[in-house]
Amino acid sequence: MLTVRPEAPFGDRFARNLPELLRAGDMLVLNDTRVIPAELRGERVRDGASAGISATLIKQLAPSRWQALARGAKKLTAGDRVRFGALNDAACLIAGLDATVEAKGEAGEVTLVFDHAGPALDEAIAAIGHVPLPPYIAGKRAEDGEDRRDYQTIYATQEGAVAAPTAGLHFTDALFARLKDAGIGWRTLTLHVGAGTFLPVKAEDTSAHAMHAEWGTIPAETAEALNATRAAGARIVAVGTTSLRLLESATGDDGMIRPFAGETSIFITPGYKFRAVDLLMTNFHLPRSTLFMLVSAFAGRERMLAAYAHAIAAGYRFYSYGDASLLWPAP
Repeated sequence: MLTVRPEAPFGDRFARNLPELLRAGDMLVLNDTRVIPAELRGERVRDGASAGISATLIKQLAPSRWQALARGAKKLTAGDRVRFGALNDAACLIAGLDATVEAKGEAGEVTLVFDHAGPALDEAIAAIGHVPLPPYIAGKRAEDGEDRRDYQTIYATQEGAVAAPTAGLHFTDALFARLKDAGIGWRTLTLHVGAGTFLPVKAEDTSAHAMHAEWGTIPAETAEALNATRAAGARIVAVGTTSLRLLESATGDDGMIRPFAGETSIFITPGYKFRAVDLLMTNFHLPRSTLFMLVSAFAGRERMLAAYAHAIAAGYRFYSYGDASLLWPAP
């Protein structure tokens, strides 16, 4: 884990050193969202002709309705029937899950109405769905049996994400025990990470980049505990950019964190004034991504460019299954 302070040499540490880098009374904020096997593969059959379809579920709209990003969306029109499931040796779909295309957008998004609803739909998705690995992993290898376990934090309880809050992958029961012994606490919030987290920023002007909305909640007891932490002079440490984004969405100009339940599409770029977070633990991010813009806003762009150069030279691993950094804010 790389430590990045404003006016100090970079520190090559480990995630297990976190209790030594924080102070008694500090409070970690963890995103307890749980990744669902949201990638469905199947076939659209129309007038006797079939076409392969892959859909990544991104938002549940009703017990039987999901918004999804479809690969092969050009092959779909409203009213089409799609059967998702596995292919057996006879090239027939088994364990099928049927859906109707209710609507289609211009950017590959579709609204699917499934024949199942509620818990029955959840069970069917769990049975036939695949873990939606980031493109830089999925492009090199297929999902394996360990991904359902590895691409999940040990404290994930609230199902609904299509990507893991990967800074939390570094936490173990042993690390939590050491944090507790050091007098460092933790609280949870929920932000269901959407597929938009993987999208690069293509617009030259960042104001033209549209963030995908993601649903989150901060319980009242969490907000109260975090405000009390600040009032006592201790620090709030966001574990992951998702935790930070939801905290900033719920914090007023007075610096008070309020209970939250709803969607956020906050886009943090250099020049943003942080109100809720004192330190940030995060992994290393793709260039030209909203996440690199966020860490540049937090710790300073030139400082982060230098930190990434150091990390590359030192052999740090990047992205979802990679190493971590602990960032202090720019002065």
